[in-house]
Amino acid sequence: MPSRPCYRVVLAKEDFKFSAAHFTLWSGGGGELLHGHNYQVKVELAGGELDDAGLLVDLEQCKRVIRGLCGRLDSRTLLPAASDRLLCTRRGETVEVRLGDRCYVFPAADTLLLPLINTSIELLARMLWHELAAALRGSRVETLAVSVEESAGQGCWYEDRITAASPAPSS
Repeated sequence: MPSRPCYRVVLAKEDFKFSAAHFTLWSGGGGELLHGHNYQVKVELAGGELDDAGLLVDLEQCKRVIRGLCGRLDSRTLLPAASDRLLCTRRGETVEVRLGDRCYVFPAADTLLLPLINTSIELLARMLWHELAAALRGSRVETLAVSVEESAGQGCWYEDRITAASPAPSS
């Protein structure tokens, strides 16, 4: 139970989605085979104060930002550029990726090198949280939660308070 009254707005629109290829790196070494998901994104915004019109946040602007974040990831191969186990090399119009004895070559225009150590749902949720939190700073939203679901019943929520000094994570 919150310590004070709180408004919670939930955004789970059908078009808050992206389709992408990835592979998760395992803790003990190795990783999944390259595969894809139709990811679904959900957002919860919470705060204790409303504006003069009785609104917590400009929902249309917030939805535009979420759609833009999803659009950036859509139809891409997502690669964890901050991983020390993965070697990503851009060669002209291609990106070569090495993981152990596996080697992939992707069109550079189809890949997205993310500042993450892994393309797990946990880190994707946290990355989207930081990107959306930056757009919400200065609003009445105090707490933000972002969910990334990679399949029905399998997803991760990342939640934190929005502060003026919430830095983006380093990985």
